Amino acid sequence: MTKILKIHPDNPHQRAVEQVVEALRNGAVIIYPTDTVYGLGCDIFNKEAMEKLARLKETTLDKARFSIVCNDLSHLSTFTRPIDNSTFRMLKRALPGPFTFVLNANNNLPTYYKNHDTVGIRVPDHKIPKAIVETLGGPIASTSLHHHADDQEYYLDPELIRRRYEGLVDIIVDGGMGGNTASTIVDVSTGNGEYQTLREGKGLIEEYA
Repeated sequence: MTKILKIHPDNPHQRAVEQVVEALRNGAVIIYPTDTVYGLGCDIFNKEAMEKLARLKETTLDKARFSIVCNDLSHLSTFTRPIDNSTFRMLKRALPGPFTFVLNANNNLPTYYKNHDTVGIRVPDHKIPKAIVETLGGPIASTSLHHHADDQEYYLDPELIRRRYEGLVDIIVDGGMGGNTASTIVDVSTGNGEYQTLREGKGLIEEYA
């Protein structure tokens, strides 16, 4: 049975956040709000949860390209290769914000991430995911909910999200109505401040480049 947990988006109650974190540590897959759309997430170091996340996205873990959600830029050096100053300045200007930055991954990521040389990094401008990651002490894997043009409302309203995902996820964090525009994906893996927009979304990277 899926648990619905209401958390205020501007003032997340720590006890509620700790409930989410405890579930994540026990292998839960959650739905949670961000500064763009509602997302699916789990602890990146729990392989069973990661496999479940992949099934929900109708793929396999070896083929999945999940981004990781961090609470600030301090995680970059933990999970990515060294970043040049120009690129770091761009990220510092843009984050927290509605972007997923593709960076060169290092060997600290779990083995199932190592099928790829790069990893997408998200630092949402939203207090709920920030509180979850801070309390967990590490990032969560993340991917947007399925999004089809004919039923967008199912991905905006937590009550409608519950109807669609009841029994498929462990917790739905209700942080109010969500957005309908995903993050902008920007590849900065070549370095030297160069970038390529892979997906246009909510963020406008030209404002920070």
